[in-house]
Amino acid sequence: MTSTDNKLNLVKIYFYVCHRFEIELKYLCERFSNNNDPEFTDQEAVTIYLYTMRLENRLNVKDIHEFASGYLREWFPKLPSYEAFNVRINRLSEVFRVLSETVLNNFIPQGCSKTIKLIDSMPVITCSGKRTAKVAKEITDKGYCSTKGIYYYGLKLHALGCYHKGYLPHPEQLLFTKASENDLTHLKGIAPYLENNTYFGDKIYGNVEFWKEMQRVNNSIMLTPIKDLKGQAELEKQRNRAYNDLFSKAVSSVRQPIESLFNWLIEKTNIQKASKVRSTKGLLTFVCGRIAAAFIHLIF
Repeated sequence: MTSTDNKLNLVKIYFYVCHRFEIELKYLCERFSNNNDPEFTDQEAVTIYLYTMRLENRLNVKDIHEFASGYLREWFPKLPSYEAFNVRINRLSEVFRVLSETVLNNFIPQGCSKTIKLIDSMPVITCSGKRTAKVAKEITDKGYCSTKGIYYYGLKLHALGCYHKGYLPHPEQLLFTKASENDLTHLKGIAPYLENNTYFGDKIYGNVEFWKEMQRVNNSIMLTPIKDLKGQAELEKQRNRAYNDLFSKAVSSVRQPIESLFNWLIEKTNIQKASKVRSTKGLLTFVCGRIAAAFIHLIF
């Protein structure tokens, strides 16, 4: 049974979703057939998905449908079977993508820095690297996660967040690439938009020549933990160790919240484990829907 507060939030989500559908989302899921006006609407499907995942902590479509069937039937009397609901959800990946972008852009918490940005990435795993991938091959491939020390098939989620002292960073950009794409390569692709900011990242972003050019052209700098140079004499390493350790610790303390953001996202949506996905549309809905569900609380 849902509480009074949750019922109120259900209504808020429904009205917000309907509002966004009227503005833009309806054009992303238009039907050009006799079934262009179904009794159970896309607005209802999206509302059930977002509400049940975020506020009732049901993290897969079957559990979402079971909860809706058991506790939300009076709100959604035309709720179809699980199979039909699953098909409907899987065709709404673009709706979830645009909805998540809208929520993140329109509901930025007060106190977010406009000049200090944190950047990092995390894996979204469809299967182990020891197996042969069979799902969504056109958008996934094999990559390596140094944090976990594993090879995997899937996607890589890149996050660029606004620093917010004492809180999780607010994502300015969330982008997916194939698992094999290098983090720095991805960053170079969006370099023209990285102007007048200070960025904090891990060692993989520490390309000295690239950031010299970025500072000259875009007035942007990147601070990363210091890594030892190849061929550097041991005596020189020891001489610089105190400074390097202190600087690296300071940088890591500033960029640590982006890792906490990923941990929070995993805890709320289990976005990292996509092993039960069976199609490309399903994978796109899986990642975009979970991001939308995670941040939908910003509208409350």
